[in-house]
Amino acid sequence: MASINSKQTLRRDLLLAAGLLGLGALVAIISLTEIKANHLDQIAQATPSASPEPSATPAESKPGGTRPTTPAPEPARPDVEAQKEGAKPALPPAPAEKIAPTMERK
Repeated sequence: MASINSKQTLRRDLLLAAGLLGLGALVAIISLTEIKANHLDQIAQATPSASPEPSATPAESKPGGTRPTTPAPEPARPDVEAQKEGAKPALPPAPAEKIAPTMERK
């Protein structure tokens, strides 16, 4: 009698699994068709350029230009006065083996 009960349980579980698998596939298909339909509605159109012909040469660079930064960058190692006031360096001190000897002047 145990084999009959296990066969019924197996059949019920397989039907439930197949139903859930079919339902999942149906939801995925509906979602994909909706995504594709929405994508077609939102196609971007190119705007006409301000100049009729694109420039073959790049824009001129100006030496000594400034680069605005907001907020201003802070140094990794604050100056001596700032350290006395309590500012901590952003980076830990370098290990001794990574510090190069001082350069000699020519």
